[in-house]
Amino acid sequence: MGAHVEGPYFAAAQAGAQDPANLRTPDDGSVDELLEYADVIRMVSFAPELPGALELAARLVELGIVAAGGHSEASDEQLARCEAYGLSHMIHLWSGQSTTFRRGPYRVPGILEASLASATLTGEIISDGKHLPATLLRLAHRAFGVERLCVVSDATPGAGLADGAAFSMGAMNYVVKDGVGMMPDGSAFAGSSTLLDGMLKVLTDEVGLPLHEVVRMASLTPATVIGLGATKGSLEAGKDADLAVFSSQLEPLKTVIAGRTAWSEDGTGVAS
Repeated sequence: MGAHVEGPYFAAAQAGAQDPANLRTPDDGSVDELLEYADVIRMVSFAPELPGALELAARLVELGIVAAGGHSEASDEQLARCEAYGLSHMIHLWSGQSTTFRRGPYRVPGILEASLASATLTGEIISDGKHLPATLLRLAHRAFGVERLCVVSDATPGAGLADGAAFSMGAMNYVVKDGVGMMPDGSAFAGSSTLLDGMLKVLTDEVGLPLHEVVRMASLTPATVIGLGATKGSLEAGKDADLAVFSSQLEPLKTVIAGRTAWSEDGTGVAS
């Protein structure tokens, strides 16, 4: 389905656990090198305020790649300018996003408030119960609705590892602590260690959202955001038979790919 290239065009102040040595700006000539791989890229996220961001958004849209905002210090005006060039999606709300700041006595909305107030942008939430508390998850659901809000794992190599486990990405080292990936000094999260099945439980059990809405936010909505809603994301005649089967307790029981069982909890019926 293609890759989400998260970075390297991020604001240093919102880089989180990203390696600061790898940060770039879209006007430094590296976009041409990146887009040599446009055929396998489905989404690129970047800070809309950086030099060259407007041109990057336009080029991505022309290539059929989703232009997404994230890890940004942008104001609402800067985001709006990038939207005019085709930016349409916001990655992981609240995580690495600027919020309201002041110019003298005037309040200026950040990229977070602009996202929540938008009637057209789509967005994501990392619903592991660590990145965002239940109150913010409810707020995102109320602001975006199920047709524009996606559940994403933000999983890293720490996914599924126990507390205390170490993992790395590039030259950076991280640790799983309190059920989430973290910088060793605890200063920032480093992706989720929870996969989507666990996030469904958080959204239903802890946040109190209806199951059918949670399933939509983890299936049809993200498929639609990346342009695959006509073939994936819901049970309809003619769509790809790629399915996940869960128990009533939301425990994964079976994975079906192209109509054939690829994995099952009891090991039966698995295609060779």
